[in-house]
Amino acid sequence: MSFNGDVTAVGLEGGSRVRGTVVLVEDTRLFSKVLSHRFSDELGLSVAHVPSLAALKELVEGGNRFELAVVDLTLPDSSDGEVVDYTSDNGIPTVVFTGRFDRDIRNALMRRKVVDYVIKDSERAINSVVNTVKRFFNNQSNTILVVDDMSSVRSNLVELLKLQQYNVIGVGTGLEALDVLNRFPEVELMITDYVMPDMDGYELTQRVRRMFETDELGIIGISSSSDRLLSANFLKAGANDFIYRPFVEEELLCRVANSLDMLQQIRNLKRAAACDYLTGLFNRRYFFDRGPRQIGIGQRESIPCSIAILDIDHFKKLNDTYGHEIGDRVLIAVAHKLENLLDGSPHLLSRLGGEEFGILMTGLDSAAGTDYCDWLRHELSRVRIVADDEDLTITVSIGVSGIEGDETFDNHLNAADQFLYMAKHQGRNRVYSDALMAASVSAAE
Repeated sequence: MSFNGDVTAVGLEGGSRVRGTVVLVEDTRLFSKVLSHRFSDELGLSVAHVPSLAALKELVEGGNRFELAVVDLTLPDSSDGEVVDYTSDNGIPTVVFTGRFDRDIRNALMRRKVVDYVIKDSERAINSVVNTVKRFFNNQSNTILVVDDMSSVRSNLVELLKLQQYNVIGVGTGLEALDVLNRFPEVELMITDYVMPDMDGYELTQRVRRMFETDELGIIGISSSSDRLLSANFLKAGANDFIYRPFVEEELLCRVANSLDMLQQIRNLKRAAACDYLTGLFNRRYFFDRGPRQIGIGQRESIPCSIAILDIDHFKKLNDTYGHEIGDRVLIAVAHKLENLLDGSPHLLSRLGGEEFGILMTGLDSAAGTDYCDWLRHELSRVRIVADDEDLTITVSIGVSGIEGDETFDNHLNAADQFLYMAKHQGRNRVYSDALMAASVSAAE
């Protein structure tokens, strides 16, 4: 791609169709340099910078296409916001960066349906622009469900959210909303009106909360009712937020963004609490929390399950000989190998602590689980770690117990631990299980 005139391109690929790019229209050298750098380095975007409306026209009329424009409202050849008219007429979503702002300017920008505006009033302004651009591109992975029986109101809200790049599904009744939530698990936020023909938004919120936890789906209630207790009722029913009509568009969008951000923060915290700090696998706490539920589902649906404890052979000796740094590398290597081997399976893998790993196998009884673990053992023997210019071979011992009857999770794990002890007693680098023990007893008889 060739650029003529005063144009700076940062990380811009060639071709007539540019995807994932931002055009920055800014005549102030400091702002343009800082924003171009941060868009490119922090957000991984391709950036084209131009200092004027004329230079922007040259780019666009030359066949270049951009997913977003970040524009200064006042330019030497665009003293009254003509640059925003141009980006709008050419279908380029626009973020306005301006030092001149009042209510009339705000209303004019909203009529032009800009993505957002940021005021150059403090040192935080650049951060605000970067965060706005980041959210614009991140929103493409968020799906929102809008529930409102008035088609015109629903369409306006859907259009407002789509302008922010959200994926939006609009429906007119509570039953349609429940159907969408069952069919589209990617929905992360539901915005529901209060008055609807089949059930009100309060009842819909209650029913949805029986289906989804607060970290699985956010809910925002919305209504033009004059009842000031309605917001409290929605929140007590399980909504994350509530807003009365008529609302300011920016306020609604801020509440939507805040709800999605909070949802992601809760997920990140739960993920961090459930993960082992060294290997990144699920930790013992998560294994003991999720395991019984997974077994319960299997028993209700008559799906066989078995549980295994895997132990790295001679791990203490390895630590004493080569040091804890090599020991950690071994643990990480084993964890990553197991994670890759189990990828796509229904099995639950975790690090129980030290050199022990737990595997809850769904769909495998003790005999099948024994064969599966023997395959894991063989694959792990291929892992190599270099220490002091020496190749270390890793072997593991595994104990497997079939899950039958109404036993506690502790009892199932203790049974697998006993078979692990027997595998070690028989020489390590092997699998032992109740299925193998039963076979040996049968053969002896």
